[in-house]
Amino acid sequence: MEDLQKKDNEKTPEMKAYEKTMKEYTINRPILKNCLLAFFVGGTICLIGQMLQSFFMRNFNFTEQTAGDPTVAVLIFITMLITGFGFYDKIAQFSGAGTAVPITGFGNAVISAAIEHRSEGLVLGTGGNMFKLAGSVIMFGVFAAFVISVIKTFLIQFGVI
Repeated sequence: MEDLQKKDNEKTPEMKAYEKTMKEYTINRPILKNCLLAFFVGGTICLIGQMLQSFFMRNFNFTEQTAGDPTVAVLIFITMLITGFGFYDKIAQFSGAGTAVPITGFGNAVISAAIEHRSEGLVLGTGGNMFKLAGSVIMFGVFAAFVISVIKTFLIQFGVI
């Protein structure tokens, strides 16, 4: 407590005026509301994914494991489609992190960069910039999968699992 008072006393009048001005213009964000919106929108996206997975299992005789791949592909495709029409940004502004957490955030990141750079041409614009953000996600995902598979292989070899 004393340290805070010392630091407050050491501030110049300009610093104090700046802090006062910043407090006036700082937007108070409704944290609970934002968390609930993110939870429900993200949960709805996951519910749609679960419904797609059940659809593939029921109509195409996929197992629970094999239905995951077409489910992810369809979710990414739908996300890219509604991003292209400009609807995904409105959902994202409404729900915040609710759209970024599921796989739809990946699809949005890929197509948004492609749309943004399309004026630079197909190869250098769209193709070159499409995986700016998503490329690091893919790379770290592949690396994490490799590390986990090596660990699992050793655990199997030594009879732990």
